[in-house]
Amino acid sequence: MIKRNLYLERIRPFMGKDIIKVLTGIRRCGKSIMLQLIQEDMLEAGISKEQMFFINFETKSVDYVTNADAAYQTIRKFSEEHKGKIYLFLDEIQELEHWETMLNSCIIDFDADIYITGSNAKMLSGELATYLGGRYVEFTIYPFSFSEIMQTEIMQGKTPAEAFRIYLVQGGMPFLYQFPFSGTDSRQYLEDIYSSIILKDIAQRNHIRDMELLKRILLYFITNIGNTFSASNIAKYLKSERRGLSPETLYNYIDYCQTACLLHLVQREDVIGKKTLRFQEKIYITDHGFRESVYGHNLRDINQILENIVYIELKRRNYKITVGKAAETEVDFAAIRGNEKIYIQVCYLLASAETAEREFGSLQRIPDNYSKYVVSMDEIDFSHDGIKHVNIRDFLTMDKYSL
Repeated sequence: MIKRNLYLERIRPFMGKDIIKVLTGIRRCGKSIMLQLIQEDMLEAGISKEQMFFINFETKSVDYVTNADAAYQTIRKFSEEHKGKIYLFLDEIQELEHWETMLNSCIIDFDADIYITGSNAKMLSGELATYLGGRYVEFTIYPFSFSEIMQTEIMQGKTPAEAFRIYLVQGGMPFLYQFPFSGTDSRQYLEDIYSSIILKDIAQRNHIRDMELLKRILLYFITNIGNTFSASNIAKYLKSERRGLSPETLYNYIDYCQTACLLHLVQREDVIGKKTLRFQEKIYITDHGFRESVYGHNLRDINQILENIVYIELKRRNYKITVGKAAETEVDFAAIRGNEKIYIQVCYLLASAETAEREFGSLQRIPDNYSKYVVSMDEIDFSHDGIKHVNIRDFLTMDKYSL
């Protein structure tokens, strides 16, 4: 297993503390493996395996995974049999009806260090806020980064350029990097996960009946990742297709997709006037491999894919992100983490003087002194006027962006 230190380093300070650790993320992004990595970390710290109890609520192999009372009694029995602190790992807990009351009882009744995972971010955080108010901390888990896929066995012997080309097409879902799949097999695997997300995490949980309309809207967003949109324009487009949809319903659909950890809605910010602009937002997808599987053309639309990759990498590193606007030009990302701030322009190649002027010029118009980057696939460094030009592979594998 890849030791996902980016997440372990964030989780370690809370290990052993009387606070629930919540791991959320899209289906099959590696949350269950993270629970295993946490257990390995504990074993290395001297905690006994006998004190650890794991339940996967997606399986139906044991009765207590379908009944909250039975799950509680099973955990109670485990606690009575093992003196001292116990360590509970509850995987995909949202599959258990009334899980929130069961979890509340566990934290009150037992000396337990609790870790839970789920594929529905809002349901977990919302219900935990209601029942546990302040007694949980949330970590978002993403598919493999480019740095992580470079550590996998199937990438051994490949150059960074060769590995990146594979990553551009199939994305970072961890299972794809356990075995050397063909392109057809990878697409089939991603299509199946995508269908499961639409059915279980979006349609069923939100009682959506018009599946055809939902799929059409999702395809529109996936096709246009990184492009600005307005709800009214999409409603007009659907009307031309003889499908009615109000802007309010459209934003509800976007919210459902965000809650299922599939899509990300990003607002625009006037980086000079410091105002949030509530129009012309952008949509990104958690893993660009889904786009290749349901639509294709990742290499043809490489500008969009590179922008999506950089966005998710920034999210993975805990930045808060807006789409920047400077005067009449656009800055792809303004990213903030604590007191740090960076501005980033993403493009395929600085193939002409006009392209270079556009990419660097937008950053030059920003009047502050925070770090500014142009990220592209160029192998030559075109940095100038204090603006750093970085090859995208190097940008994705930097330990810390220079600020």
